[in-house]
Amino acid sequence: MQIRLERRLLAPGWVRILTSAISLLLALLSIAVAFYIFGLDPLFAYKKIFIGSFGSLYGLSESLVKAIPLLLCGVGLAIAFKAQFWNIGAEGQLLMGALAATWVALFCPIELPSWAMLPVMFIAGFLAGAIWALIPALLRAKLRVNEVITTLMLVYVATEIVNYLVYGPWKGAREWGFPYSDRFPDSAIIPVISGTRIHYPTLILGLVVAVLAYFLLMRTKWGYEIRVTGDNPRAAEYAGIPYLRIALLVMLISGGLAGVAGVGEVAGIHGRLRYPQGISPGYGFTAIIVAWLAQLNPLVVILTSFLFGGLLVGGDALQVSMNLPVPTIQMFNGAILLFLVGGEILLRYRIVIRKGSQT
Repeated sequence: MQIRLERRLLAPGWVRILTSAISLLLALLSIAVAFYIFGLDPLFAYKKIFIGSFGSLYGLSESLVKAIPLLLCGVGLAIAFKAQFWNIGAEGQLLMGALAATWVALFCPIELPSWAMLPVMFIAGFLAGAIWALIPALLRAKLRVNEVITTLMLVYVATEIVNYLVYGPWKGAREWGFPYSDRFPDSAIIPVISGTRIHYPTLILGLVVAVLAYFLLMRTKWGYEIRVTGDNPRAAEYAGIPYLRIALLVMLISGGLAGVAGVGEVAGIHGRLRYPQGISPGYGFTAIIVAWLAQLNPLVVILTSFLFGGLLVGGDALQVSMNLPVPTIQMFNGAILLFLVGGEILLRYRIVIRKGSQT
């Protein structure tokens, strides 16, 4: 008996959306079973998550706050994944963007006027994230080095660079010994909606970027080349589409948007550079699931990023109300990603069982 996988024809869009929805439901069901096994009431747990995320104006605003970096990182990852360039390092690119914004706010040798401070910080964050992402892009295009490994390893390099700075030369003199930089000047603080922590310029930027990314992928020559490269790299090669150009383009955008998310966190939420886990509780990794759940559609990323922002907020409420450990929310991320990948495999391939001839 022979068991093998055969590639299917391209599935219609509605089938892909239905598969994502079923994968999400199966993930939530599996987590409910895990809660029940450990003696917890699954219905009570999900009720706490929903109420904590969407049951009040505060919950909704906090869900939107956490959706902002997920939106920016998720759109960038959707573009990279469309070209089958597996950028797993958005977390590190986010940290490098935060670092670049801090340098502009506190250490730039040129005194910037107040009106130019935030635009320059966003540009610096984009460039820092993009440069950090171009390293694995060049290694993949020129030396065929696996980008999953290089992008992931660079996350740890970025983490240690930030740690070195906040525990060393950039440690604030007025921060009571905590690993923070000095507070940014007022001109380097992103304004927020009154009574919330929603830094609306970054949110607007994320929404605009999602629309532009969809237009890029579906209505431009570059987008066509990205999609062809992702669907069939060999056909793209025969068509004369240079892989180096596509790799550099998607990683420039993907890393740059993650860097912009880092600017939003330090200038919109904290007002200073902090230790890495204080800047991002794993937004760059969670954004991988955000992009996959959206079927790599930048417009749908707007919805999935808000959904996962709510999940993060609800997870915090769940930990408090049920006295669960902090990593509990990661169980949701892991289960959802597992079922999404499983659904994607079944969309792309079918299992064929054939009986061999007996001798």
